[in-house]
Amino acid sequence: MTSPIDIEDGGTSVVVDGEPGPQTEPEAKKLEGRSPGQLMWVRFKRDRTGVISAYVVAFFFLVGLLAPLISKLYGKDPYTVYADERPDLFDSAGVPLQPNGGISSQFWFGLEPGNGYDVFTKLLYGIRTSLMISVCVTVATVLTGILLGVAAGYLGGRSDYFISRVIDFLLAFPAQLFFIASMPVVVSLFVSPTDETPTYVRVVALIAVQWFLGWMSLARILRGTSLALREREFIEAARVSGASPWRIISKEILPNVVTPILVQSTYMLPGFVTAEAGLSYLGVGIVEPTPDWGQMFSKASTELVMQNDITYMFFPGVSMIIFIVAFNLLGDSVRDAFDPKTAR
Repeated sequence: MTSPIDIEDGGTSVVVDGEPGPQTEPEAKKLEGRSPGQLMWVRFKRDRTGVISAYVVAFFFLVGLLAPLISKLYGKDPYTVYADERPDLFDSAGVPLQPNGGISSQFWFGLEPGNGYDVFTKLLYGIRTSLMISVCVTVATVLTGILLGVAAGYLGGRSDYFISRVIDFLLAFPAQLFFIASMPVVVSLFVSPTDETPTYVRVVALIAVQWFLGWMSLARILRGTSLALREREFIEAARVSGASPWRIISKEILPNVVTPILVQSTYMLPGFVTAEAGLSYLGVGIVEPTPDWGQMFSKASTELVMQNDITYMFFPGVSMIIFIVAFNLLGDSVRDAFDPKTAR
């Protein structure tokens, strides 16, 4: 059996009889390629604010989806008029007798003054209604913005001129005033003014009115991005190879405009939530007995509530503030993850 022989005044050992020497260099680490989406995800996970905001937003959506189940476990619904079912809980003006709006172990968030709806279940279903409408509006506006914006930017010529003029014309409309003025008109197209308007008609009208003036900003952004992309070498190579315009748009341009689409979507949805709540607050959106965030604000602003039960405003107000702030912070984090050079 042999062993390494130390050489005097030397820094190394000599191995005899073929015995392996000590390993002096660590194994080289394997290089792993990452796609832009993976890099974006890694950057996003490092942003603590963005991750917390994502959890908050996901919580609100989960509450909206599970509202019927939570209401069933809670044992109440948002349609029971407790002013008639339990008149002993209210005074002669319809205000809950217990302090803080009637908050108790039986009614977690208290009771609504007047009709006496359960505030907790009404808030759950109100979140569900507002988010459902806002998501539908966002999807419709994003699809429209992609279709018209990318088409205008890539095709150019008369198509670009016509679409751009339509965008300029619609941007001249004052959005909020248009929403308020057009809602009764759109509803009257489906239901006679003398008949009671079904809830689904109001929902369709809210989606249509907000979509009509909601897609132009995204379309303008995508038009500018597509104008820059169509001059790139890979687009020219696809055009020379005989690819059709539709194939170039779907395979070459759309994958390169995912970033502005996602970023704008995260900013558009909370804007539509507040717009829908504002219309319901003004009485041209969702009305009682259908629960809605804005309709709860409308009820909370009445003289009966403001003078006797200010706590009724607390729960819908705080929940909407948290949701809007969290979604806006999420949008900032998504933007920074896609473009790390952007400084907040």
